[in-house]
Formats: sequence, structure tokens, C-alpha cells
Amino acid sequence: MEDAEQTIADRIQARLETLTRAERQLAHSILENYPASGLGPISALANDADVSTPTVARMVQKLGFKGYPEFQSELREELKAKVKNPIAKHDTWAEGAPSGHMLNRFTEAVIDNIRYSLGQIDTGDFDAACAQLADTTSKLHIVGGRITHTMAEYLFLHMQMIRPDVIHIQSTSNAWPHYLLDVKEGDTFVIFDVRRYESNTLKLAEMARGRGARIILFTDQWRSPIHSLADICFSSRIVVPSAWDSAATTLLLVETAIAAVQDLMWSDTKERMQTLEDMFDQTKLFRKFT
Repeated sequence: MEDAEQTIADRIQARLETLTRAERQLAHSILENYPASGLGPISALANDADVSTPTVARMVQKLGFKGYPEFQSELREELKAKVKNPIAKHDTWAEGAPSGHMLNRFTEAVIDNIRYSLGQIDTGDFDAACAQLADTTSKLHIVGGRITHTMAEYLFLHMQMIRPDVIHIQSTSNAWPHYLLDVKEGDTFVIFDVRRYESNTLKLAEMARGRGARIILFTDQWRSPIHSLADICFSSRIVVPSAWDSAATTLLLVETAIAAVQDLMWSDTKERMQTLEDMFDQTKLFRKFT
């Protein structure tokens, strides 16, 4: 078996270029409804992908599994991990907790998450996402969920200073039609969605996509269902020794994107920021120490 920290989706993505045409067709079929797509009989997966059963068996072995049963067992474990609630996650960790101090254990887990996640990111996709964020010919819409709304708000606050036409969509679904009313083809949606994925966020993504919007998704290693609608998807590893998942890696990507977009637009951004500072001076919102 290969690195246990990798999900099957990670393995598929890493090997796409080495697969045959039929195997790539199978890979995309698996990812389309991942991980549920691989939980049925091998013949059902082959039929869904319109490939032969031997093609499924060969690709499973290329992914590092001895056979289809082992492949399915790993998928079931991933599915169990996706639906764990905070209490179940804490109990799982506590059973094998190391003896080191929490500060060290937590920091080591976050560093491992960052190192692994960055290793999976295509820099071309990251640059393309930043270019979309900097595209002032269209509006930028930002939305998060029950927990991730904090990251959405953080990104919104900075993008609002960097460029015009930035909209923060609140997490209450009853207001979404108002936000979607003026969405134009080519607008960009940045969506945050991590495990215990929210059905309302998926519906918003479907409606935005239906109106021709581009979607940049920030999600976890198991990937939100929204990934099938997204133009660009950033998957961050989020598991730490806690009942809660970590947002550290996602926040790192967000802050890096903010810095990159600022550089792309610096001449205009500098003028906007100066105007904003002048307004702050007039309101005397902040105390200045000289």
C-alpha cells in the first residue's frame, strides 16, 4: 500500500497522465461521484464508466491496491471519515493520543497538512485562480458555510480593498435569490465547503453555474460535491488532534492568493487603499501613535 495519508482521489489525480484512454475515462467517472461511485460491484463501476471490468482491475492495481475488494475497503474508510461528527473524531484521536504536549502535537499536524497539501497543488491552477480574482471585468462573489463563513469574510474584506465589485454572500439561503439575480456569465464565485458538506451551498453552486459563473472551490482532502461544478478546486488536508478540523492550510492558501492578487493589481489597489486610509482619517476610527 502507498502513503496512507493520500486519498484515492489524490492517487487518481497524481496518475492521470500515466493512464490509458480507457483508464482516464474510468478515473473521471470515479471522481464524478466520489467516493460513492466505487462502492458497488466492479461490474457496475465498469458499466457506469463504459469500460471493461479488466480495465477497472488494472487501474485499481495501478493505484497501489491488490484488488478491487481492498480498493473498496479504503473507499469505505474514507466515507466514514467524511461523515464523522466532532464527538466521534475526538474519541478516535483520544484512543491513540501521543504523550507530547498539545502545542507540539497540533503544530506538527498542521505542518504536515500544509506540506502535503502544497505538494498536491498545481501552481498553474493557483495562478489561474488569482487571475480570475483580479479580473475586474466581472463581479466576484464569495460565500462560505456554517464554519467556513469566517474564511469567506476574511477573503471578502481583503478583496474589497484590492478591487471593486466584490460581493459577500451571507450564509442564509433564503437571501440567495437576491444575490443571484444580477449574476452574469463570466462572474466568479469563490466557495468554501468542507466536510459535513452543506446542501444549501451545493444548491447555490448549481444555480450560479447555471447562470454561467466560474467557480473556485476551497475544500478538504475528500472534496466537496461542488468539485464537479468547479473550474478550479483546492483540496487542503484538515485533520488535526482535535474534535474540530483545521482551517490553517486553507487560510494559508487564501492569504497567499490575497498577496498574489494584490501584486497583480498593485497600481489600482494602491490608489484604492490610499482612498480608504483617507476615509479612516476622516472618521478617526483608528488612533494614530507617532
